[in-house]
Amino acid sequence: MIDTLRLTAEQALGMLERREVSSAELHRAYLEAAAARDGEIHAYLRLVEDGEDGEGGGVPIALKDVISTKGVETTAGSRILAGYVPVFDATVAARCRAAGMPVIGKTNTDEFAMGSSTENSAYGPSHNPWDPARVPGGSGGGTAAAVSAGLAPWGLGSDTGGSIKQPSALCGNVGLRPTYGTVSRFGIVAFASSLDQIGPVAKTVRDVALLYSIIAGRDANDSTTVQLPEPVRLPEDERLDGLRIGIPKQVWELAGIEHGVRASFEAAVDLARGLGAEVGECDLPLSFAYGMACYYLIAPAEASSNLARYDGVRYGPRVEAATYREMVERTRDEGFGDEPKRRIMLGTYALSAGYYDAFYGQAQKVRTLLIREHRDALERFHVLATPTSPTVAFPLGDKASDPLAMYACDLLTIPSCLAGLPGLNVPSGLSQGLPVGLQLIGRQFGENTLFRTGHALERALGFDTVPARLRT
Repeated sequence: MIDTLRLTAEQALGMLERREVSSAELHRAYLEAAAARDGEIHAYLRLVEDGEDGEGGGVPIALKDVISTKGVETTAGSRILAGYVPVFDATVAARCRAAGMPVIGKTNTDEFAMGSSTENSAYGPSHNPWDPARVPGGSGGGTAAAVSAGLAPWGLGSDTGGSIKQPSALCGNVGLRPTYGTVSRFGIVAFASSLDQIGPVAKTVRDVALLYSIIAGRDANDSTTVQLPEPVRLPEDERLDGLRIGIPKQVWELAGIEHGVRASFEAAVDLARGLGAEVGECDLPLSFAYGMACYYLIAPAEASSNLARYDGVRYGPRVEAATYREMVERTRDEGFGDEPKRRIMLGTYALSAGYYDAFYGQAQKVRTLLIREHRDALERFHVLATPTSPTVAFPLGDKASDPLAMYACDLLTIPSCLAGLPGLNVPSGLSQGLPVGLQLIGRQFGENTLFRTGHALERALGFDTVPARLRT
């Protein structure tokens, strides 16, 4: 019997290479695990049975439901895309299939990846495997919960303002948001095109690096992609000698960071010093003062443009009406949930005549300043470090009626996303019995340095990624 709770993707790959198990047997083991445990977690929106996904040969994978998969329904967690079955694969899905990786299923997501708790999914919330009464984070809570509960060895999520790093932190996983442009966005249901980025979620840093090596690289279908300047290296080193880590001084001054999260962060910083790293202080005043406001102008503006295509004519269900205008209005009213409607209205206002320069244009100017601020800090340091989330996983419904409180969940992840920089979440310990995440931010194309740093800390921390309540 295969223990999917503790099996890493690298261990599964070793079993395949030694012919101790077949890819189909691994796939079946994860489907059986999902049948046994996903009723409580709701990590998946749909599963892909044996034989539906080709012959395989590799380690199975879970894909967030914003990634188009040929022949498999893709809804982005929204009713307005219900029944939509793509006739092509997104580039990342095609690269996974080319590597022989069967798709286990499509994971739950906040509608159009808009949210920080996966409570905005039109198909119901996901639950945190560490405590099902709490959220798994968002918008990639389904992918993070699937990996945490042993329902997938690894998965792909999408990150606009923290939707890989934040749920990875709340569920005790490793998650990477790569440098913007290193992974193709072709075939992804777009939210905010200048921010969206696909990235891996797994149990270990080496698994994340391995999956990143499969999906990254130039894609002729996405003009924003680039070839990696150097090959992806699986980390081996368990020391951090010669590495300079910068801590933004605003982290120590920031209100809202829970005591347990702060204590875990301080312990991880001390551990990095013990491994040989040089730790110093840097200054990111604009990023912490204006990052979130900047994000919530740019992202909704781009979302309002991207979501205009869902009009009942080209995708998904349609509400019939006497006139075309009434049909579009009723289809969008019934198809979109509250959060997409809120962001569409915000974004449309920010882009409207007479306000463009005052809102969207001004936000883009501020974004340029944030990019320069991060660049200057990373000239002195190889890596910046902060907590990933200011809190541990919060109870379901706790922030559902307060959008601003929900937006603050991404306060620490948003600035580096605006700067297009890579970020890695590494579990750093527990607070209140729930996982705490450490965010490592790297230079542009600095993923290998992040992997080295994360791997050394991961080995030294010895975090058990299996939720305590599922251990036997």
